[in-house]
Amino acid sequence: MHPRRPKSKYAPPAPQAFEPAFIAGLKAIFEEKIVFNQVLGLKITSLAPDGVVGRIDMKPDLVGHYAYNRIHGGVISAGLDAMGGLAVMAAIGAKHLDEPPEQRLHRFAKLGTIDLRIDYLRPGIGSHFELRAQVLRLGSRVATTRMEFLGPDGQIMSAGAAAYIVS
Repeated sequence: MHPRRPKSKYAPPAPQAFEPAFIAGLKAIFEEKIVFNQVLGLKITSLAPDGVVGRIDMKPDLVGHYAYNRIHGGVISAGLDAMGGLAVMAAIGAKHLDEPPEQRLHRFAKLGTIDLRIDYLRPGIGSHFELRAQVLRLGSRVATTRMEFLGPDGQIMSAGAAAYIVS
């Protein structure tokens, strides 16, 4: 058995949690002001500097294949794209924690998708779906993300990667 090593002074600090005002503002932008997310029924369930989680409940409006009650691939793509953008918003918010929440919420005006890839791995069948996203790199002009679309049992159904313009 190896003795425990002391924590390195060079280890990156744990990401700081967001203030309630920032979380509320970001949820309002994502769930209310981006009206298409309402159409999808996309809701934020977790918002942290190092990753975001959302949920879509299956409903008749989202069916892509009527015989199997399978969710439409466009819903998966749009949902993962939205979650990737949200992850970038969270990463930008975390990068500027020295600013008040209201000021950070205005940094997203120029955010836009420049590349999106979705791999459909399994049929999207279920009562609800979980969507996860994290930023792999946040540059001064471009951010890259990785996203997952999971079924009710936690099994991955689709995976995505995207690039977003941030300036």
